[in-house]
Amino acid sequence: MGYSPRKRAKSQIPRLRTKSTRGIGKSPIVEFSGYKAGMTHVIMIEDESNSPNAGMEIATPVTVIEAPPMKIAGIRAYGKTVYGRRAVMEAWADHRDLEGSLDAISAGIEDGRVVELRAITSTQPALVSGIGRKKPEFMEQRVEGDLRETFEYLRSNIGKEIEISSVFEEGEMVDVIAITKGKGTQGPVKRWGTMIQDRKATRSSKSRHIGTLGPWFPHRVRWTVPQLGQTGYHQRTEYNKRLLKLGSTADDINPNGGFPHYGLVRNDYILLKGSVPGPRKRLIRVRHAIRSDTPTMGAPKITYISRESKQ
Repeated sequence: MGYSPRKRAKSQIPRLRTKSTRGIGKSPIVEFSGYKAGMTHVIMIEDESNSPNAGMEIATPVTVIEAPPMKIAGIRAYGKTVYGRRAVMEAWADHRDLEGSLDAISAGIEDGRVVELRAITSTQPALVSGIGRKKPEFMEQRVEGDLRETFEYLRSNIGKEIEISSVFEEGEMVDVIAITKGKGTQGPVKRWGTMIQDRKATRSSKSRHIGTLGPWFPHRVRWTVPQLGQTGYHQRTEYNKRLLKLGSTADDINPNGGFPHYGLVRNDYILLKGSVPGPRKRLIRVRHAIRSDTPTMGAPKITYISRESKQ
């Protein structure tokens, strides 16, 4: 049945529910967000030793994600309750009593009331010319490491900017989380991939429907029956995308005439191998891979980045 129920996502900001334990050595922050600009292709040296093209130049499609600096807008502290972990304290960078809130969290760590810290981060869409919005997206991020060290890191960086180069490295494997393209209401053939009925097995012009709604008993239509409904605009996670390039010189990747329906990249960016969910301008969350057993191969050798017009 694939993914069910197939209904619209509650928010265009995807949620991360899985705890990652990678990348702790570089930064306690283990994920970053950016905006999908479009796709192009690169020529790179194949560095996979088991590939028949090892050591040769290959053409690879890549997705360009513009990732301007994010801000640590606040800190959220969680404590144990009879109902599980619940937020017990917060500290916001623009609050007038910021130091008092931070001292309260520090005291909560000492007496055991605080068992986990998370960062509240915000994007800066005003720096991106291609999406035409000013209101930032706020999201909660897990922060890995020792509780006291994590608090000191967040305390020293609250209200400051973090760059994507401080979180990821070229060549590593990452996971991509985004909301897919919305396609509205679609029939069972497009929505579920059911078979188009044979010409002699159905009525005229009625071939793109299912043959039955189910058995006589039980006296109800089961949820497993493929029917028409909402298609697209779902949250999806794609695992183990290789980060081919981290860059800040946008002229190296901007195509002639800009990316269609987006424009020019003007901030830091990353190139991910292959495609990612969602249309252009969609918010993409990138985290360290949680299911990758592939050893890091290091930064690939890219010999050419296509800047031909995509018009």
